Amino acid sequence: MSSREKFNLVQVVKAQHTTQGRGGAIIQVELRDVDSGSKVNERFRTDESIEKVYVEEKSFSYLYNEDDIVVLMEPETYAQINVPKHLFGESLPYLQDDMKVKLQLYDEKPMSVSIPPKVTCTVAEAQVPIKGSTATPQYKKVKLDNGLTVQVPSYVLAGEKIIINTADNSFISRA
Repeated sequence: MSSREKFNLVQVVKAQHTTQGRGGAIIQVELRDVDSGSKVNERFRTDESIEKVYVEEKSFSYLYNEDDIVVLMEPETYAQINVPKHLFGESLPYLQDDMKVKLQLYDEKPMSVSIPPKVTCTVAEAQVPIKGSTATPQYKKVKLDNGLTVQVPSYVLAGEKIIINTADNSFISRA
């Protein structure tokens, strides 16, 4: 039995359509298994069909992390749901108390999570710029209160609140 014959709930992470000379076109996809979080690359011919599932999206509030799960709360009913940490991917450090997140569910099972595109963080550690130095770099690395290191303009100091783009960990502005 090939991996395509088994029914696994997967999410498409990346997809790229390519044409191969006289051969037919193919779609190269990176898939993430919803249960395990493992990723696999597959190729599909354009004439192959796959079953698409329709997901429900709901808003939840972040409560806390515990071991390998993140606990979210549905704001209207106060019902709590446990979500595997791997569904948050690289956005996990940005979670903050009462942050609103979007949870995509299939058959009441969490499939993926989206956090806000912008988050306010506090700069925990930053080098102080040397006054009068013309060799001061325009950008420097700082450590945020969530443990991440990001590039910011040289004028940003420790203790300041800044807005970060969560998609690419880039500085947007001071808060």
